[in-house]
Amino acid sequence: MALQHLLLFLSFVAATLSSLTTNPLQRRAEIFARQKVVRRDVDPSELYPEYNISVPVDYFHNESMYEPHSDEKFPLRYWFDATYYKDGGPVIVLQGGETDASGRLPYLQKGIVYQLAKATNGIGVILEHRYYGTSFPTPDLSTENLRFLTTEQALADMAYFAQNVVFEGLEDKNLTAPETAYIGYGGSYAGAFVAFLRVQYPDVYWGTIGSSAVTEAIWDFWRYYEPVRIYGPPDCISTQQKLINIVDNILLQNNTKLTSKLKSAFDMESITYDDDFAQVLSYPIGGWQGRNWNPEVNDPSFFEYCDNITAPSLINNATANSTFVARQLIRAGGYGNQTSELTVPMLNFINYLIENFVESCDADDLDQCYSGHNATLYQEDSLDRYDYRSWPYQYCTEYGYLQTGSGVPRSQLPIISRLLTLEYNSLICKYSFNITTPPDTDRVNKYGGFSISYPRLAFLDGEIDPWRGASPHSPLAPDGGVRPDTDEEPFVLIEGAVHHWDENGLFPNETTADLPPEPVKEAQAREVDFVKVWMEEFNSKKGR
Repeated sequence: MALQHLLLFLSFVAATLSSLTTNPLQRRAEIFARQKVVRRDVDPSELYPEYNISVPVDYFHNESMYEPHSDEKFPLRYWFDATYYKDGGPVIVLQGGETDASGRLPYLQKGIVYQLAKATNGIGVILEHRYYGTSFPTPDLSTENLRFLTTEQALADMAYFAQNVVFEGLEDKNLTAPETAYIGYGGSYAGAFVAFLRVQYPDVYWGTIGSSAVTEAIWDFWRYYEPVRIYGPPDCISTQQKLINIVDNILLQNNTKLTSKLKSAFDMESITYDDDFAQVLSYPIGGWQGRNWNPEVNDPSFFEYCDNITAPSLINNATANSTFVARQLIRAGGYGNQTSELTVPMLNFINYLIENFVESCDADDLDQCYSGHNATLYQEDSLDRYDYRSWPYQYCTEYGYLQTGSGVPRSQLPIISRLLTLEYNSLICKYSFNITTPPDTDRVNKYGGFSISYPRLAFLDGEIDPWRGASPHSPLAPDGGVRPDTDEEPFVLIEGAVHHWDENGLFPNETTADLPPEPVKEAQAREVDFVKVWMEEFNSKKGR
């Protein structure tokens, strides 16, 4: 679903840490998007031509927040595959969410849309979200023109699509809802989105499946890192906590000379703001979300980082000459009694950050790559800036999900810096959109939040997903995240899984004894089974 989110979550685009951009917003997007790097053996864009359906810019002329209202329409992009379609089959619509939806095309080939369409003789569809990819209702992304980027407007798009689409080559058939069964699927933000869709438009979408669905909007989502802390390798997590605590203890002393020594040890003395510096040092642990059972999309950086800071000896002897400084910092950070055991981890920590973040910044100073305090940069609002404006606008106005270290209870050592506060993480809201107050999360949580429930609304979540804490499977949910798993309301927790692991698939010749892993195979088989049950109900209702 950062942002530093998922999002920010910045948003489902492929990039690597070694890229040489000097744009700090782009740098952040690249760092967090590393978890979503996708390499495909076949370019699905060659298989599936893109189409557009003309949809209204503004569905809610009675709501003042959209003034001045618009009577215009704009092209909403989609792709489809009717390979397995037979009369009476459903239309399976995957909501693209906060990204260019062309990146979802592989799911028509070998992912969950392919599996469901084949099993039900259906049509598979990838539908783009307004304000992403090429689906823009306005000529730019100025704050005024972003007013139509709300959950309710986008939900209306998806309903309109189902009620009006005509598929090329199938013009002689009525494949609109409610005559044809529409099944929605989404992962992360898109998973929450299709859950809301089922509640808001139950007569249009016969059923929906929310995978890793973040249905509870949360302003301070410090719990994002809790699954990492709980399920991560204990030695790595303990070491990370101590290293970050050393850094925080030094920075929070407000000792200019000592802070300078700390930054210099990491070759980051050119980073002006302490919170920017703390942010960079907190980046590596964020690779957890990018883990995937499919080697083609897996991000190995989390365990590479853990292997570095828990290695018994120096990974790179070039940092050995920093031993004296490292020991000084450990003592200054309050861990003098553990200097001996923390010296090698600290040196490897320093080396990892230099190799992966300092050396990859091709700029005169690191502020150009990493500063979150550049107010001028946030004002860029052309359409090609959607990666840095569209999703941030959504979380600044409705969702939140700011991943802080400051929110972690004082009784617990955080694994990211406490300098990462709501104030710091919301600078983008202030500088980009002049928003200085928390988002109106009620506009999202009105659909049900943790407790959202509806017939033929399914939820699948990863046991160790960092986003589980914002989903119906959250231990914080009123029911403790535990519900019966029925065909009417499927509720599946995928053992050992991270972020919407059921969405991926393999070609038959790619499968092995271990791939997909058994919990994923079971989850996908469960989805096929309950969608078939839903279709039996639909056909019975239609007298077929």
